Amino acid sequence: MMNISQRQMEKMMKQMGIKSDEIDAQEVIIKTPDKELVIEDPQVTKINMHGQESIQVIGEIKERPLENKKVEFSDEDVEMIAEQTGKTEDEARAALEETGDIAEAIMKLKE
Repeated sequence: MMNISQRQMEKMMKQMGIKSDEIDAQEVIIKTPDKELVIEDPQVTKINMHGQESIQVIGEIKERPLENKKVEFSDEDVEMIAEQTGKTEDEARAALEETGDIAEAIMKLKE
């Protein structure tokens, strides 16, 4: 394998139209619909190749659940739960917010 110095590598990349910059990041967080992927003490490189920018992140990935995730439900959902369970709309909404699921809210209120 060839031994190429960092300076030679940067020169070759520049000739190919590739520019890279290190970003001094402390943490990278990627949010998905149901969790967060957290990379602590990451190595982050911004790469510009012919006008297209991309980010490369290297590090150990940890998963954590989303905090305070609030699911929005329609008034129709709340009305349906209230009708099926004989409870008030306030009770139906509270059960729905607690369970996060229409079927579970109905089962909870029918207990």
